Amino acid sequence: TCVTLIAVPRNYDPALHPFEVPREYTRALNATKLERVFAKPFLSSLDGHRDGVNCMAKHPKSLSTVLSGACDGEVKIWNLTKRQCIRTIQAHEGFVRGMCARFCGTSFFTVGDDKTVKQWKMESPEYGEEEEPIHTILGKTVYTGIDHHWKEAVFATCGHQVDIWDEQRTSPMCSLTWGFDSISSVKFNPIETYLLGSCASDRNIVLYDMRKSTPLKKVILNMRTNTLCWNPMEAFVFTAANEDYNLYTFDMRFLESPVTVHMDHVSAVLDVDYSPTGKEFVSASFDKSVRIFPVDKGHSR
Repeated sequence: TCVTLIAVPRNYDPALHPFEVPREYTRALNATKLERVFAKPFLSSLDGHRDGVNCMAKHPKSLSTVLSGACDGEVKIWNLTKRQCIRTIQAHEGFVRGMCARFCGTSFFTVGDDKTVKQWKMESPEYGEEEEPIHTILGKTVYTGIDHHWKEAVFATCGHQVDIWDEQRTSPMCSLTWGFDSISSVKFNPIETYLLGSCASDRNIVLYDMRKSTPLKKVILNMRTNTLCWNPMEAFVFTAANEDYNLYTFDMRFLESPVTVHMDHVSAVLDVDYSPTGKEFVSASFDKSVRIFPVDKGHSR
């Protein structure tokens, strides 16, 4: 009858099921992939650059505005709400190596392969006005990164050394160095705003205080660190994106060992940025993946 349960004989002998474990593993992996696909994390793509995008910057006051710099020297300002480009600037000859917005959001800075630092208005020029920078600084060496102070009209560049600049001057207020290798990235602390960190090609992460003429501390890792990002809620905590496929979260008071090692990437980690809550951060890798990590977890969610 329809309510009678029919016994189905089954032989659990592993010799008769040689691929049982691999088959179950494949099913679990496919289920996980499909779950991620159906989550639909991808929203849209911003098309328009004629060459590869080399750097990006967020607007400090507007969530819908983001800036991008390309390898052909072109800078674009995007409106994320409308998903379209609202302004295009031919900023440099060669790569745009770094960019950052001023703390008030009225202007932004770019550095490039042409050894210049340029300050641009965030707003589009009036009708009939030419697209020209507010301020241009001619340097002696190529600058590879730039970041702005969170409260004052001061910014830092890196390359051969870390230079601290006043916006109204054409020469640096002070220059900080520790070693002879080039520096790839520099970032200001958003809470303790006089602190900044840099990543050098000799595998060092060096911490500086603007109020001192000498660096504070440094930590040496096994492989080179590409960039770092400070936690916006915990003043002494920063995360470093490393070439050894991992990210390392450090407390600057105890640099002997990292607080957490974040794994899962299968190639060099290129960039990292924190959420405003300070509870999670996102990382981008050469393995063509973007991962979101909880701050206190070793694996991405």
